Amino acid sequence: MRVLSRIARRHKRGGGAVRESLDDIGELPKSEERDVIALNDALNELAAFDERMSQVVELRFFGGLSVDETADVLHLSPETVMRDWKTAKAWLLRELKQPKADERS
Repeated sequence: MRVLSRIARRHKRGGGAVRESLDDIGELPKSEERDVIALNDALNELAAFDERMSQVVELRFFGGLSVDETADVLHLSPETVMRDWKTAKAWLLRELKQPKADERS
């Protein structure tokens, strides 16, 4: 088993990334704003359909947790987290690709 140095682990986890405050970013372009709203709506629909899958997405995507960390937080097996993660990603992708009723006209 290879042991990573502290510096290597830091870089592996994005340690060299530049952090910016949300206040410094400014406003989102309209297309990105619509994307964020669509993602939020899709996540709300997913939560209504399956709360656990929604929690997995929030912890993995927004929280940056690993599969094992997510499993620990939700008291699930890593296999269940991976299954929920894959299913939720496919579900969200399908939802985000479907035109909404107000976009079809």
